[in-house]
Amino acid sequence: MVNQIEGGDTVAKVTELTAELAGPIAAGNGCTLWDVEYVKEAGAWYLRVYIDKAGGVSIDDCEAVARPLSDALDEADPIEGSYTLEVSSAGADRALKKPEHFRQFLGEQVDVKLYRAREGRKELTGALKAYENGDVTVELPGGDVTLEKKDVAQVRLHVAF
Repeated sequence: MVNQIEGGDTVAKVTELTAELAGPIAAGNGCTLWDVEYVKEAGAWYLRVYIDKAGGVSIDDCEAVARPLSDALDEADPIEGSYTLEVSSAGADRALKKPEHFRQFLGEQVDVKLYRAREGRKELTGALKAYENGDVTVELPGGDVTLEKKDVAQVRLHVAF
């Protein structure tokens, strides 16, 4: 039914169905579903499922979600053609995409990538102050900056090395 993907419509359907299947499976294993991506890289399709868990995600958690999810996907058969299923932790530098992600990490340091440079910079790092209707407010040394949703390419948790 899928894999002739030219428009985002079909990708959205695959990610939505996968999220519907993966959410309860993750919950049944003490995890939460963080995100789902269906992407083509180097000519191959990847269905990536990111999970989270208080205290961190182990390889055993990933396996406990991957096996029944693979079976459920085989049964639902939403994807025509081959793809690779990957289940992993959302990671320390996880992308914040949903309103609940932003609410969970208010006050935390984030890296923001912009589509266009703002005052000569396309990347900003600061404390996440607010999230409203897709707009992101970040506390920077010179003061708070509110960025409109249309200008923000990506927001990730900042990892200090």
